[in-house]
Amino acid sequence: MNLNLTTATRYGLNVLAFLGASTALYLGRSIFIPLTIAVLLAAILWPSAKKLYEKYKLPWFFACLTTVLVMVVFGLGLSVFIASAVPGLVADLPTSNDKEKQKAYYQRLRNGVNSILPISNDAFPVNPEDSKIYQDLLKTVEGGNIWTAVGYGSFLLYQGVLILFILLFMLLEGEMLAHKVRNIFGPGPGVQRRVTAAIAEMAAAVRTYLIWRTIVNVGLGIFLSFVYYMIGLKQWHLWGVLTAIFCYIPYIGTIAAGIPPVLDAFLNVGPGQAFGIVIFYMAVVTFEGYIIVPWVMGRSMDLNATTVILTCVFWEFVWGPAGLFLAMPLMAAVKAVCLQVDGWRSWGLLMGSGDQADDNATIKEAEKATVDEERAAAIAHMDPEKTVIMESPIRPAK
Repeated sequence: MNLNLTTATRYGLNVLAFLGASTALYLGRSIFIPLTIAVLLAAILWPSAKKLYEKYKLPWFFACLTTVLVMVVFGLGLSVFIASAVPGLVADLPTSNDKEKQKAYYQRLRNGVNSILPISNDAFPVNPEDSKIYQDLLKTVEGGNIWTAVGYGSFLLYQGVLILFILLFMLLEGEMLAHKVRNIFGPGPGVQRRVTAAIAEMAAAVRTYLIWRTIVNVGLGIFLSFVYYMIGLKQWHLWGVLTAIFCYIPYIGTIAAGIPPVLDAFLNVGPGQAFGIVIFYMAVVTFEGYIIVPWVMGRSMDLNATTVILTCVFWEFVWGPAGLFLAMPLMAAVKAVCLQVDGWRSWGLLMGSGDQADDNATIKEAEKATVDEERAAAIAHMDPEKTVIMESPIRPAK
């Protein structure tokens, strides 16, 4: 049936499709979040499993299983390292029964603020019992519930086991699944090549972002940990680990990672050192964001700031905190697919930060590739023998 849809109708249907997809993602987040994490991990670990299979001659099942187990050991080691720093942090915090330690923390905070700028007695009175800020912090300290923490930890453990099982099966059946995805879009050689290119580009973009983002974050965390140690912060190693984790979230995570060490220095070292950490941290993350990241990631993460912010807002609304961590690799995959599909290429260029000349060059290059593929498909359709030659480049000459 041929429907003549107006432009307004098409836009309306696209908006409804977007709203429907967003609602499905929100309602099915308990399924889609572990599935998405497993897909991203599979994109990273696939080359390692393939190397174990081809170079070291391990059976495919054991190659995939070994890759997953190595990742689990690495994750457990990181968890143990973080857990080892938590007792020291908890010991420094005042408990609900230690009123004297709570008042001492308040006095240190009051003296630190007073040394930087004048404060009124209404905001920070001498007696902590008269301070609204002190009362609010006290409610926060006393409101902890250990059973809530235990329940949340159990939920994370369940999600982790589910992700590992999905990851293992996706590695085992990766080639078969990719072949079936290609067949969904049609049997034509041109279509198959375009789908293969889109899948490969998507996997490469996600792999490039996650691997290099991890390397940069680990290096940043180690460097800042050393600086925090030299300054004299008590929890210098914990702040370095949090920096490496939070910097997966663009802008928001970077800001959040800088707050704990500043508070640590403000309360335990001095206001001057805290101000120095602010300046130093801003310089480091600026250099990392504008020099290191564009240099190591290149065009795979060439996203403009508006796209990044809107992406974080959308995925945080749909999937909560997990959406913030998954926003950037998901957008890398979406942009890679958009640049491979003719009707979506303008949306992929809209996400980028290049100028009009770069966009025009990309469009011309894509149009030329499309014309070449269509010409090759037409020739193959007229002469089946050429189809065999094109699809089997290693075929011996007659």
